[in-house]
Amino acid sequence: MLNIEKDVKIIVTDFDGVLTDGFVYFSSVSDEEIKKLSFKDIMGISIALKNGYKVAIISGEKNYIIDRLAAKFNLEDVHQGIRDKFSVLRSISEKYNIPLSEICYIGDDINDISALESAGVAVTVPDANYKVKKIPNILISTANSGNGVFREVIDSLLAR
Repeated sequence: MLNIEKDVKIIVTDFDGVLTDGFVYFSSVSDEEIKKLSFKDIMGISIALKNGYKVAIISGEKNYIIDRLAAKFNLEDVHQGIRDKFSVLRSISEKYNIPLSEICYIGDDINDISALESAGVAVTVPDANYKVKKIPNILISTANSGNGVFREVIDSLLAR
């Protein structure tokens, strides 16, 4: 469990390296790109939404799998191909009139740093980039990338 002491209204997550294991699998028989998601995280998103949390995804990449996940949960705030994740995080904060201090951001790599530094609760994974793990007050999940990180966050919030 993560020790989340602040109030959180929105959970924003990166995709690759958080909801996925950070690997890209290529088919040997087609141009298909495959990514693996854990049902723990899929259930975690469902639990978060059922408990009144807003959920957003900000990804540096564009991927059809993100579209499918967004459609499954009717997520309004899904942003793909984003280089400046902090600007998108700030726009989500403004859209809902919820301060950054009440947003939890989950990220794992250098393109997440400004968003992680700005969010009220910053969470990363054990195999995150070393610069991310040096962010002051960052929480490091016990779950690895693609294996229940989002679920650990929502379980920790609900256990408070």
